[in-house]
Amino acid sequence: MTTPLLPRRALLATAVAGAFVAGLPLSAAAQAQVLNLYSARHYQTDEALYTGFTKATGIKINRLDGKEDELVERIRNEGTASPADILITVDAARLEVADSLGLFQPLQSKLLDERIPPNLRTPTWVAFSTRARVIVYNKANLKREQVQTYADLAKPAMKGQVCMRSGSHPYNLSLGAAVIAHEGEANAEAWAKGLVANFARGPKGGDTDQIKAVAAGECGVTISNTYYLARMMRSTKAEDQQAMNAVGIVWPNQATWGTHVNVSGAGVLKHAPNKAAAVKFMEYLASDEAQAYFADGNNEWPVVKGSVKANATLAAMGTFKPDALPIGDLAKTTVAAQKVFDRAGWK
Repeated sequence: MTTPLLPRRALLATAVAGAFVAGLPLSAAAQAQVLNLYSARHYQTDEALYTGFTKATGIKINRLDGKEDELVERIRNEGTASPADILITVDAARLEVADSLGLFQPLQSKLLDERIPPNLRTPTWVAFSTRARVIVYNKANLKREQVQTYADLAKPAMKGQVCMRSGSHPYNLSLGAAVIAHEGEANAEAWAKGLVANFARGPKGGDTDQIKAVAAGECGVTISNTYYLARMMRSTKAEDQQAMNAVGIVWPNQATWGTHVNVSGAGVLKHAPNKAAAVKFMEYLASDEAQAYFADGNNEWPVVKGSVKANATLAAMGTFKPDALPIGDLAKTTVAAQKVFDRAGWK
């Protein structure tokens, strides 16, 4: 059974918390029975993952939820005394930041090497699911052929048509990093400036807010992660169904480098007190059971090919050519992407 850590920013509120607070080492037996997880995946349905792991292994999960940057800073501040075994989050850029700070240790697992594609793992962290960043447009106001690439959204024809979330959000930074990797920093900056010039309003809200704004005609086009769209497609709410009927979905850049893909991933932390349990958890996330959850529970694509049947809602969106850029390389240009967006005025 998973034990959420309450309050959210408090240290482990479990039977083992006293040992952490006092700085006392846990017994070998206790270490073998627990896993301390710092998570930036804020999905209630993830409970199925944690429950499944405990059921399969008998290892209890103690979980601390938080924002990516806060968790990374906390791990740094805790240093060698950190109780955290694993950091799991939803963006390659944040995983790379943690890695660049030396927070992860080398990950050795034959099972992970066999099941996770090479472009979706690094020596220290691996991806367990993917989501694509697609174009969403208002079918009544724009034609599909007008918005076939990310670059199309920066063209003068899209003046006053674009809604976006913040340029500092990891999802957009990772997209910017991909543009830099494929087209160079100068072209990425020109694209970002064109995008900003076409904003219908200042950036605000999340991806779901952008989709609803496009559906309502507040703007003509946006960019969204696929799992937000799948949630609305699967929703029984009339307003969500109406919104999805009003919008179309485009897989961008199919004639060039492909649609940008981001990940959920995790790494074993350098000072993990329960390393064996941590590796078991990482391997569990690559199991058929966990991969099926990623596909159906949170509308993400599993990374282990052929392990599960496709999510019917994602399958209904059609097939596409994904960007094959190694995920570790993508993460390394995120800092440059933030500088590009800052210069372009994408707040």
